Amino acid sequence: MTRLTKIRRSYALALIAIVALVAAACSGTSEDPGAGQVEVAHYYGSDLGQQGILDVNATFEAGEAVVSPIEHEAFKDQILVALAGGEPPDVFSYWAGARTQSVFENGHLQPITQVFDNADVWNNFPQALVDAGIHGGEPHLLPFGFHYVAFFYNPHVMEAAGVTSMPTNSQEFIAAAQQIAASGVKPIALGSMNRWPAQFWFDFLILRTAGPDYRAKLMSGEASYTDPQVVAAMELWKQLVDAGFFVDDANAYTWTDAADQVANGEAAMTLMGTWITGYWNGIGLEPVTDYDFFNFPVLDPAIENAALGPIDGWALSADAANPEGAMALLEHYADPGNQLTWALEQGALPPNSNADTTQLNPVMAKALVEVGKADSYSFNYDLATPPPVAEVGLDMFQAFMDDPSGYADLLSSAQSDAQAAFAG
Repeated sequence: MTRLTKIRRSYALALIAIVALVAAACSGTSEDPGAGQVEVAHYYGSDLGQQGILDVNATFEAGEAVVSPIEHEAFKDQILVALAGGEPPDVFSYWAGARTQSVFENGHLQPITQVFDNADVWNNFPQALVDAGIHGGEPHLLPFGFHYVAFFYNPHVMEAAGVTSMPTNSQEFIAAAQQIAASGVKPIALGSMNRWPAQFWFDFLILRTAGPDYRAKLMSGEASYTDPQVVAAMELWKQLVDAGFFVDDANAYTWTDAADQVANGEAAMTLMGTWITGYWNGIGLEPVTDYDFFNFPVLDPAIENAALGPIDGWALSADAANPEGAMALLEHYADPGNQLTWALEQGALPPNSNADTTQLNPVMAKALVEVGKADSYSFNYDLATPPPVAEVGLDMFQAFMDDPSGYADLLSSAQSDAQAAFAG
């Protein structure tokens, strides 16, 4: 029994994982051909994404992927414990950016150059996504899906409110929100119970007013949370909350609650990533007819258009029991057909440029176009700054939604805590 399994006894999925691993061990022999068994852990513990991984693994003929899904929030701590304990899964899902960088710096990853060479990731993936997997001069994360954050909305609500064209700048956005509110519907749904959904507001308000270069300095500790640029962004956010545009008690809801509020017409829109399309498809909504999106409006025409979103990938543990089998599975995950299977079921965009993107639904196809039109691509907050600092900011965003009037004190405390976190 692995250490990863032991630390997960308190979770309902643990018994299932234990039974699966024991059964697989009992049925295997030393004569098993090919890559053998590859132990995989991922954070798609809900229905969203699980089936896509099962479908991709079902076509892995070189060996057998033994999968342990873990609930999204629980995964963040459990995988770090397993990696530090020396008995991790062979392959695990992770987020590109500061999180992978941190695990790499702690010595818990091994390079996957063989995968990048054999699958020609160097030429088949966009350069920005290739670069996202490079740490210490070598690839350590295989991009599997990426996302685009935007305002996803209910066209029926918009039409009923008389909003016939989606806003492209701040003035149009305020006017549309006022129009929606006048129709008796909350303009914006936000479910920040788990903190991270609120980060997209901070991200875009900084990106659209101060720009990507300043934001990068803030994420690295070169800029301060008490800077005028951050204060101005928080003041804009406060004005939107004070105007009554957000649903009440945002911290009482999850992101799927917010998605439901938009789907059932309680709210008009929510600022979320493209994975919301996978959720809505799963409950029977039709793209374009029942949901669509528009970009976060321009706040300063002089600021470049930055796209925002996470990149999900797969990493190879430094202490993997079956590294060669893991390499074979990662090559399988790099295949354009497998990436498309995952993208279609999870609500993601496939990194492999050879994937048949004509199969994407119209909303996702539009998202892919918008990513291509952007001047730059930024990771969302908790993937752009070191994990200890991210905890500081995520706490601040949630506290802000409870009481926006105290944002000056929140920024001052966040700066002190962030400085301490950067100092280590």
